[in-house]
Amino acid sequence: MAQIVLGVNALCFAAGALAQDKSQDPARDPAQAEAKTGLDYTVRIDAPRNLRELLENNLDLMRWRGNARMDLEQLQRLVRVAPEQVKTLIATEGYYTPQVSAGLDTSGSKPVARVIVEPGQPVNVTDVDIELRGFAAADKGTGSTTAPLDAAALRTTWTLPVGERFRTADWEGAKRGLLRRVTQTRFPRAQLLDSSATVDPDKHSAVLKVVLDSGPEVRLGALKIEGLKRYPASIIENLNQIHPGDEYSEATLQALQGRLQDTGYFSTVEVSADMSSVLSEQIGDLNQGQGPQQSAATGPTTLPVLVRVSENKRKNLSLGVGYSTNTGARLQANYDDLFVFGKRMKSSVLYEQKRQSARTDFYWPTTSNGYSNSLGGGYKREDLEGQITRTTDITAKRSWGSPLLERTLTLAALTEQVTIEGDTEPTSRVKSVPLTFSITKRALDSLVLPTRGYVANAQLGGALLPVLTDEKFVRLYLHGVAYKPVGPSGTLIVRGEFGAVGSGDKAGVPSTFLFRAGGDQSVRGYAYQELGVPVGNAITGGRYLFTASAEYDWWFKPPYGAAIFYDAGNAADNFSDLKPKVGYGIGARWRSPVGPLAVDVARGQAVKKVRLHFSLGFTF
Repeated sequence: MAQIVLGVNALCFAAGALAQDKSQDPARDPAQAEAKTGLDYTVRIDAPRNLRELLENNLDLMRWRGNARMDLEQLQRLVRVAPEQVKTLIATEGYYTPQVSAGLDTSGSKPVARVIVEPGQPVNVTDVDIELRGFAAADKGTGSTTAPLDAAALRTTWTLPVGERFRTADWEGAKRGLLRRVTQTRFPRAQLLDSSATVDPDKHSAVLKVVLDSGPEVRLGALKIEGLKRYPASIIENLNQIHPGDEYSEATLQALQGRLQDTGYFSTVEVSADMSSVLSEQIGDLNQGQGPQQSAATGPTTLPVLVRVSENKRKNLSLGVGYSTNTGARLQANYDDLFVFGKRMKSSVLYEQKRQSARTDFYWPTTSNGYSNSLGGGYKREDLEGQITRTTDITAKRSWGSPLLERTLTLAALTEQVTIEGDTEPTSRVKSVPLTFSITKRALDSLVLPTRGYVANAQLGGALLPVLTDEKFVRLYLHGVAYKPVGPSGTLIVRGEFGAVGSGDKAGVPSTFLFRAGGDQSVRGYAYQELGVPVGNAITGGRYLFTASAEYDWWFKPPYGAAIFYDAGNAADNFSDLKPKVGYGIGARWRSPVGPLAVDVARGQAVKKVRLHFSLGFTF
């Protein structure tokens, strides 16, 4: 019985690793090859599709075509060694008993090298032995108060189980994945002590063994901050939700890193457990002749939370240009000062074809209770569907929570001037002091490129007191979007909106708090904010809103995809008048590094027009 034992670094294959005299290698020094055309020949590989691509990318017969030093003698040698190369290559795909033949036909004007591959029956995994060392000891009264490691659950996540074809890439990936899952919580110093794959080609079986050592169980300690020069440590300390003694968790450290990065005070942020003390102990053990492994039997190790930051420049000016199918061409200037009377100041001037604005906000450092407070004011002008709106506001905002569950309380004092084209009373003025509570729940596999999960937002507010307010009103707005994978390369996206405003007189409600529909993120096939209540020659906001959308994205060649969609919705002053306007079409998708890029061509059923829509990024 023939067996092949593959160790920890087994199957490290190099296509040119055949024992041969370098002087016979037709490409031993391509840089110094003679400037002449080598022997022109054709290679035909008869093999299953998945193996053919592997061979075309790695066989010497393919790699050295067009080499200036190639001649008939060299070609014959490459044909002779091709079968052994093929066997070595396709073994990485789990085929250990192939039938391979290679020949050279020189009867025509151009030599033809042909390689025929019958891969045979693949090797499948017949047994997996995952040995865990050190983990159990940490659960038997040696200082750990946490729940025992769920070894059974860990083994079920093994990605190369019994019955699967044994591929080298899958074998290496399964080991990396197992170690990755262990090191994410409690045992960041876990390491792979040994691994082996015993392959029996005659029985087409592979027996796998992995030995994993836990290393010390780790708890998180106090903050250790490096890199602060201009800003106080409280900016970091107030955002820290890690308590000394908490279990090590990579997700917890990443959450703190994300909160610090979002402050804008730092150009780079790195949050980690300070492993220097563990490394010092391991070096000491080695100097004393002890082994390098430190099991969890020694009890939990407390490590400081190391925060390394590089501060942003205090003052920053940026300019930007862009284009949106909603509001047209855009020119924007932003100015940030990170320390104005201990506050962060952000100001911006925006010019778009349909919207212009200027705004300045001051942000207080996040408090130890996790609250982020801001105060600001601005001016905005919009020219949409025959209605020109000018709004001036002063806004105070408090935010708290996390990106997964975010809450915001906003108090605004605003004045608004509205001019409606063709109305009997073309200009009206409104003042209001609304208070709004917003809550957003995110459960996504990615905040930038989501493919699974959902986001839901609810807003409840209004102007309930007759203080600097022309008309009391209450407002409800609900918005949700869900992502569901469909098959190996598809994603179903479902979206919906509902809004309602209650008031005695709609004329006293700021148009900012009324509803309109249409555009890239609403009902495609219609212009931005085109769907609403007709007044004179304009379209104005309504008391009620309803939109719904279903979209299927097919990722035929990731990160590129195509989409089909169907949207419906409308805005009206009466619930009974919410007769949906329909839009449908097709689109192109690209998962860019900064978010999904979407280009859609949609037909608006009610207007009988085709419209192009363009959007970049996922916003909610």
